[in-house]
Amino acid sequence: MIVVKTFLRLLVCVGFFTTASAQEAGYAICVTCHGADGAGNVALNSPAIAGQESWYLETQLKNFKTGIRGTHKADMYGMQMRPMAMTLADDAAVTRVSAYISSMEPALVTNTVEGNIGTGKALYAVCAACHGQDAKGLKAMNSPDLTTQQDWYLVRQLQNFKSGVRGSDPKDIFGQQMRPMAMILANDQAINDVAAYINSLR
Repeated sequence: MIVVKTFLRLLVCVGFFTTASAQEAGYAICVTCHGADGAGNVALNSPAIAGQESWYLETQLKNFKTGIRGTHKADMYGMQMRPMAMTLADDAAVTRVSAYISSMEPALVTNTVEGNIGTGKALYAVCAACHGQDAKGLKAMNSPDLTTQQDWYLVRQLQNFKSGVRGSDPKDIFGQQMRPMAMILANDQAINDVAAYINSLR
């Protein structure tokens, strides 16, 4: 028991609990829309974020903070998110909250989009080069895990990339890589088919 108490005191001294508390405290403002478990809320148009890669979360939060994302006049939901990201004081705060979100258990999402899985699989071949055959993402390609995300959100983001709502800012290097890929999808049905196929990979 003495050994255990000594170990716990050591953890406190090196800042283990302080760091964990700071990570959780940084997430407090996110709870209203994304939920305590990071599962998102379709009624609030907030996506699931739990379990997403921390490096991707950091990039997107910084994009919102700097106006690379969430400033397009047609990006209503992005404009809702941007002031939330701006409450994170600095890069260290962004890193802490991203690490906390990434440590969460990915949410069990419900499929809502109907599409042809076979057609979606064929169309996804282009996506696989960056997101992987399993859609788990590849850090080397700066591509996120798609399997932790709701299908309705994937559909919206593909539509946003196609229309230029997202990925048109010249500072959004990775968004600009993604936009021409989304434009390969001819119409909304093709987008739904890809989303349906990704659902099948969960």
